[in-house]
Amino acid sequence: MLEDIKRFFSDLVDDGKEQAQFCDNDYRLAAAALMVHVATLDGALSDAERGRLIDLVKARFELDDEKADELVTAAQAADREAVDFFRFTSILMRSLDEAGRQRIIEMMWEMALSDGAVSEFEDNAIWRIADLLAVSGAQRIGLRQRVASRLVAAGEA
Repeated sequence: MLEDIKRFFSDLVDDGKEQAQFCDNDYRLAAAALMVHVATLDGALSDAERGRLIDLVKARFELDDEKADELVTAAQAADREAVDFFRFTSILMRSLDEAGRQRIIEMMWEMALSDGAVSEFEDNAIWRIADLLAVSGAQRIGLRQRVASRLVAAGEA
């Protein structure tokens, strides 16, 4: 509540300047931060991975180019500040139903498989996140296979 009061007075002082699109409890930011984490387990977020992530969030969250880029930038900052997955998964658990949480895991597989191979670190992170999101092992594996089949059919893997 104190944050809401601070934000109210900040808005008054800013004379109507546009607020940040993605606040800390936005499920889209939480999902994108988890995808950034998975994508950067094998190093920094490459331009190709960033482009893939922007395409994913544009399609799934119905964002334009500018807002998608803003979300990915905010997600990178959120991932750098995070000490664990719970910060993000708790938001997703409160915000999404089972199908929505499965879609998040599917998006994570799309990021992990976008370079053609899944490292043991990516696999382990997705397993732990899926567990926190109450996505079963069978569902997680099924989502991986579905994404892999779709990428092969599209000639991307």
